[in-house]
Amino acid sequence: MGVWPRPLPIGHAPRVTRRLHRLFFLSPCSCRGRYGRPRRAMADQQDKAALIAETRRRFEAEYLPDKSDKYDSRDVERLQQDDKWVENYLIWRHDVVDDTLKMIDESFQWRKEYTVNDLTESVLPKWLFESGALFLHGYDKEGYKLFWFKVKLHVRDQKQQLDKKKLVAFWLEHYAKRDHGKPLTVVFDMAETGISHIDLDFVRFIVNCFTDYYPNFLTKIVIFEMPWIMNAAFKIVKGWLGPDAISMLKFTNKSDVQEYISGEYLPPHMGGTDSFKYSYPPLVDDDFQTPLCENGPITSEDEHESKEEIDTETKESGDVNEEQNLNQKKMNSVEQISKSEENDKTEFKPKNAKKALTTFKGPLLHISPAEELYFGSKETGEKKCLIVLTNVTKNIVAFKVRTTAPEKYRVKPSNSSCEPGTSLDIIVSLHGGFSASLQDRFLIMAAEMDQSSGSGVPELAQFWKEVPRTKVMEHRLRCHVIESSKPSTLTLKENALNIPAKTNEDLHMQLTHLLQINKRLQEQIDRCLWFQQLSVVLSSLSVTIVAFCFYLAYSQRS
Repeated sequence: MGVWPRPLPIGHAPRVTRRLHRLFFLSPCSCRGRYGRPRRAMADQQDKAALIAETRRRFEAEYLPDKSDKYDSRDVERLQQDDKWVENYLIWRHDVVDDTLKMIDESFQWRKEYTVNDLTESVLPKWLFESGALFLHGYDKEGYKLFWFKVKLHVRDQKQQLDKKKLVAFWLEHYAKRDHGKPLTVVFDMAETGISHIDLDFVRFIVNCFTDYYPNFLTKIVIFEMPWIMNAAFKIVKGWLGPDAISMLKFTNKSDVQEYISGEYLPPHMGGTDSFKYSYPPLVDDDFQTPLCENGPITSEDEHESKEEIDTETKESGDVNEEQNLNQKKMNSVEQISKSEENDKTEFKPKNAKKALTTFKGPLLHISPAEELYFGSKETGEKKCLIVLTNVTKNIVAFKVRTTAPEKYRVKPSNSSCEPGTSLDIIVSLHGGFSASLQDRFLIMAAEMDQSSGSGVPELAQFWKEVPRTKVMEHRLRCHVIESSKPSTLTLKENALNIPAKTNEDLHMQLTHLLQINKRLQEQIDRCLWFQQLSVVLSSLSVTIVAFCFYLAYSQRS
């Protein structure tokens, strides 16, 4: 793919291209893990913490004094605070601290040169976004985000090259901050391309972003319908890479591209059914849409356990606030317990538990679970999940839930508000015969409301039209499909409200419910005791003041 960086020796390995080695070379025994990371010898948590601490200490001692003016202070601060970022650098350099420090140094200088932390839509030319040559959209079969490069829309122009490179940096930084550095899959769509579209310098820049500047950020590169004129060049590249590295390059055409990307995220010219048409503005955002049954009852033929309760709550009373209060009290069959309570009761967890109960602690809402909603396959039949939102502010927080697959899911409520200090349950239910997939995503948006603002449907609709985007908290959840057993997450078992518990999972869920109820009752008792003590203190103070007044009056008469 053009003039690649000169090869440098890496340990005792053959002289292969350094940057390409970092991108592609894996040891024969290594394989990619759940998030695209190689499973390597960095398993021990203490060793990991020690490597992170050593990396930070050496960077501060060896690099920062002489090059502080070449770094953005925000990157330096993040390096000291973000363990995951440092860990990704270490993973990408196979836990070799010297190589990790060199990569950090190189990437930090590049980030300042390209002003990565300050790249926004407003500082880049509008025509770059309108061209549609680069954008994020859809997911591959493993659930990784797709970064599209429509090569036919790219024309070589040295005057525009810097802006185009900054556009690449903008998209990568936008995604890295939004989804906390989760890796992605690059798709080079080379259909209908010719000599005028081939820009090896630009392609090399994209590759270098992953090799040197964004650690542990790539799963694979899918190249669709590469022109025959490039075959000779890629044969040379293959000779450089070696057999292990070639596995990360996926050369595809219309007949086999669906081995990596399902048809629902492929355009028609690639043999898919995705009707997505890129347009700008606004910025593409995963096509999150409002799910079916917004703020209405969950109507699913497989739902029997809560039919009477839902019917009672959704009677047309004309009072939206009253319905909202009912929504907060319903369907509390499972809720998150505190970390200490969970540790004390590990014997109740299923043996096949995939993940402990987790909470995302945002500035406005705490969201449980933190990352994944667990659904069952068609065989296991799990079709419902629970999301618990807790308002940690002193104001009302409006929220709404959106999804990339609105035809599949029912969400209740999907657009409502949460009172200060309270928790609210959101039921996510698969509709009909649909099944969850790894590509499905949910977006929870939240923003503080003024106390004087109403919380009815019209007020919420107007609020979301007016609230600035900078004041909106966003958090994304992905779906996970359980093949044979249920995890100890907030998964609702069908008929859980009416059928007595018979399994360890059911006992754990009911115990969780009882513990949470007990916790809430204890909080109410504590509040009552506090008011009681305050009343006693005030009463004593009043008696003292009255007695003192009588004493003064008696003294004056005497």
